[in-house]
Amino acid sequence: MSDNEAENVNFETAHAGASVTYPQQCSALRKNGHVVIKGRPCKIVDMSTSKTGKHGHAKVHLVATDIFTGRKYEDISPSTHNMDVPNVTRREYQLINIDDGYLNLMSNDGSSKDDVKVPEGELGDQITNDFEDGKDLMVTIVSAMEEEHCLAYKEAPQGK
Repeated sequence: MSDNEAENVNFETAHAGASVTYPQQCSALRKNGHVVIKGRPCKIVDMSTSKTGKHGHAKVHLVATDIFTGRKYEDISPSTHNMDVPNVTRREYQLINIDDGYLNLMSNDGSSKDDVKVPEGELGDQITNDFEDGKDLMVTIVSAMEEEHCLAYKEAPQGK
């Protein structure tokens, strides 16, 4: 590559480099940690390691639940192999409004977010009822692998 070509490199499509997952050796995974099983971000609820067999590696048996749906997944992998671990983030937002099945949220820095759906089932009903009763609510949004869900809420502390 000549000097002139190096100056004309186009980085418009580049991003911050934040990957949705990162590799980690299977033997380094821990209970209550996270792992990707069958393409879903999961929390490890149980794991056991078998002894090395005549022809191979020790195997790790993982039992995990999907962090969004609660569905149970299992996987077996050699302890020396890498598995994907999702980058999971939790953030709290103040609930401003509920509009057409979506939560209108505001972060601590004042930016708004309105692309998270009201959760289905009992949690969504509780949030809606408490909001309609005039309570100030803080909701916890968990995001992983380009997916976001509201997993919890609490009443906001009153005035400081």
